[in-house]
Amino acid sequence: ALWCLMMSMTPTRGCLLDLPWEDILVPHILCHLPLQQLLSLQRVSKSFQSLIQLYLANMRCFDSSQIGPAIPRAAFVNLLKDNEVLQHLALQNCSDWLTDRELLPVIGQNHHLHEIQLKGCAQLSRHALVAISLSCPNLRQLSLAHCDWVDSLSLRSLADHCKALEAVDLTACRQLKDEAICYLVQKCSRLKSLSLAVNANVGDVAVEETAKCCPELEHLDLTGCLRVKNDSIRVLAEYCPKLRSLKVKHCHNVAESSLSILRSRGVELDVEPPLQRALVLLQDVVGFAPFINLQI
Repeated sequence: ALWCLMMSMTPTRGCLLDLPWEDILVPHILCHLPLQQLLSLQRVSKSFQSLIQLYLANMRCFDSSQIGPAIPRAAFVNLLKDNEVLQHLALQNCSDWLTDRELLPVIGQNHHLHEIQLKGCAQLSRHALVAISLSCPNLRQLSLAHCDWVDSLSLRSLADHCKALEAVDLTACRQLKDEAICYLVQKCSRLKSLSLAVNANVGDVAVEETAKCCPELEHLDLTGCLRVKNDSIRVLAEYCPKLRSLKVKHCHNVAESSLSILRSRGVELDVEPPLQRALVLLQDVVGFAPFINLQI
């Protein structure tokens, strides 16, 4: 109903645009409309175009999923070219078009970003992470899942400059090894959520250092970290009293003997059922299991 009202009103037929733009229309009306509809609204009149440009310049949150993953490069640049107040930037799965050339100017002019989502943005480079670390000192949440370009040097830059981080997703960042993770947790001791999933290079050293450096840790995802063993899980139980969830599915060297302490504390555990785990171990030993569908 609100959308129909705005589409039907023009300066000659109603008084909508006579309302204070910055005090009423932008913070109390336009903020309730999907971004896709706001972009369509620009075509109503020149006055509406100016209004939407003002809204875009003062927008605190930009989520590309509201437009679609196939947003044209030029459109993205134009949408955020005047914005210097972004706090949340979500560009997940924009691998078809997002490169450093489009992202770096946005990062460079927005120093108040608290949350950045770059999951699956495969065409970026390590320079993007360095730019984030230098421009966003107040960053709290960062998702770099499935970004193979993240390396130890760029992660060190992040750790040196963004020490207020509370949530970091490094799922499938396969260049990272224990040393890089250790450096991150030593510098960012406020971490509450960390994902190291699907990284065969991460082992006990990184998990133990995370446990000792991050006493506020609540969520840890180690799914598919094959080098993680029981010892580091015991250290995690000892040093992280606030832990609420632990994912160790497909960590075949983690057994119930180390998980039982966490289980008794009510920690939510994501791990294969005992029978499935036994079948996986059998498959590893035998080399094949033609009669078993493990579905992992």
